[in-house]
Amino acid sequence: MNQAEIVDKLRERFGERILETSALRGQHAVSIAPADLVAVVTFLRDEQELDFNMLMDVAGVDYLDYGEDREHRFEVVYQLYSLSRNHRIRIKVQLADDSVAVPSLWEHWRTANWMEREVYDMFGLRFEGHPNLRRILCHDDFRGHALRKDYPKQRRQQLSRPTKHILTDDPDWA
Repeated sequence: MNQAEIVDKLRERFGERILETSALRGQHAVSIAPADLVAVVTFLRDEQELDFNMLMDVAGVDYLDYGEDREHRFEVVYQLYSLSRNHRIRIKVQLADDSVAVPSLWEHWRTANWMEREVYDMFGLRFEGHPNLRRILCHDDFRGHALRKDYPKQRRQQLSRPTKHILTDDPDWA
């Protein structure tokens, strides 16, 4: 089954809930609303013909200043792969702004845990139901989200607080 047939199967199953589709260099993508994410990925994972059993990546995209005709500012992009069928698909979840939460997929694929934390840390996008949604790359005192288009490039950050190294008993280590 090729990617165009997978997109057709999704359109057949979800109809108008598929907001848009696209293809670039042979890679097909389907855009959906946050409320439809769990239903779409569960279908892709559990449908025997599709068998998308691997979440390869979760990424954030900020479309600020990309074009005024765009109704949403952010997207969360999921790259799925089927080990048994050797096919892939990209699912894009459109978010009007960062006040909208995306359902967490960590219960469907445990690898989503750290990937969602990275998107949260870099873009400030929240994942509803995530068991441990906190920073993973930046320190706790970091202000803002470094990969957002409105993050000031020249902004200076407070350095993280020093902590005692857990592998030493040296009282001078701080």
